[in-house]
Parts: sequence; C-alpha cells; structure tokens
Amino acid sequence: MKTKKNPKVEVGRNSGLYFAIGLNVMLLFTYLTLEHKTYQRTKVSIDNVQMEELYEEDIPITDLSVTPPPPTVLSTPEIITVVENTKEIEETVLESTETDQEEKIEERVVQVEEVQVEEVEEDVSIPFSVVEKVPIFPGCLDTSNEALKECFNKKINNHIIKNFTYPQTALELGVYGRVIVLFQVDKDGNVTNIRSRGPDKMLEKEAERIIGLLPKMKPGLQRGNPVTVPYSIPINFKIEN
Repeated sequence: MKTKKNPKVEVGRNSGLYFAIGLNVMLLFTYLTLEHKTYQRTKVSIDNVQMEELYEEDIPITDLSVTPPPPTVLSTPEIITVVENTKEIEETVLESTETDQEEKIEERVVQVEEVQVEEVEEDVSIPFSVVEKVPIFPGCLDTSNEALKECFNKKINNHIIKNFTYPQTALELGVYGRVIVLFQVDKDGNVTNIRSRGPDKMLEKEAERIIGLLPKMKPGLQRGNPVTVPYSIPINFKIEN
C-alpha cells in the first residue's frame, strides 16, 4: 500500500536541522551578551567661553605735597636758685653688738605668778552596758546595777506598749517592719538626742514620739559623777490578719 501523506509536506522532516540552527543562534546571543562591555559615561557640558576685552583704567595723579608742621617753640628754662644748707646733720654711730668672753651676762629673776586652772566639765558618754550605775527609771528601787538594768528595760517596754499607736496611713498602706530607736539620758536625767532607723518615715516618727514621752530619770553615775548614757531599743510594727 502507498502512504497517504506527501513526504515533502511532512512537518517534522527537518526538525533536527532547525533545532541545531536555533541552538547555535541562542549560544551566539548568550556569548555576545556576556562579552558586552559598558563604560560609565560622564556628562560633559560644552559651553562657549566669551572673553571680554580688558580696559586699563587711568589712575589720576594726586598732589603728594604735604604741608609741614608748624615749628615748635622752646619755652624759657626756669632759673634754679641754689640755697646753701645751713643745717648740720648729725651722723648716727652704729655700736657693735658683739660680745667677748670677759663680758658677763646679767642674771634676771623671772617671777611666775599663780596660774588659775579652770575646770571644764566634759560631757562624757558611757554606754549603758558598762556604766557603773545605769539611769534609774521612776519606780525602780535603788539597788544593785544589774537589778536596775533589768528594771529599766522592763519599764521601757511597758511604756512602749502603753503609748503605742499604729499610724493609720501606714496601716492602710500595709507598711510594717522594725524601727531601731536611739536616745540618750543626759547628766540631768532628761531624754535627749532621739534618732531612729526604720523602713518608713511614718513608723520612725511614731517610734520617736513614743520615746519622747519618757519621764525624767535619775542620771547614770560613773565614779560618782553624773554622765550621759546612750540607749537603743527596737520597736516592731506588725500587721496581724
């Protein structure tokens, strides 16, 4: 049997040749693209330069003659009169102050007057733990020093419990903690120099107020003389649910 199609009009008969030509063309374009070089071009502006003619300016000649200054007139010198010195000047003779071995030194008697010594009372501060006799709190009996210490501590604690008031603002804000109060019992038995350290100013103020209400006491003694005795005590501010 004969084929129905004409081999001359077959579409795919030269496909291999066309593929090879297309491939070479693409390779050529790729090569030219890779080998293509570009250069940065700078813009150059071409302007016309117009030169103007230079004109020489004539400088006028000025008169350089200057009027000379007027002549100076010399004043007549004053006549100096010479006056003879009629006053005689006495020359001062300087005597030598050097001494020799034969010269005796006058003996001088130095009298010493009585010197009055003023006694200055020193404000001696003796700690509460080592003072010979601690301050006596009102109500404590004048017994041994150890008993007075125990009574003093007990009276201080009772005084704090009696006069203690929790600050309302600190209570509402939930502020609590321990406040260390320091004070002194001076030579007259007065409570002075009250200071405090704590977590909040409101608590410190209340602690100082309580200590400021302490009564006057009998001052502490050291070698029979009244002395200042410092003392410190903690005050705990607690909020119980």
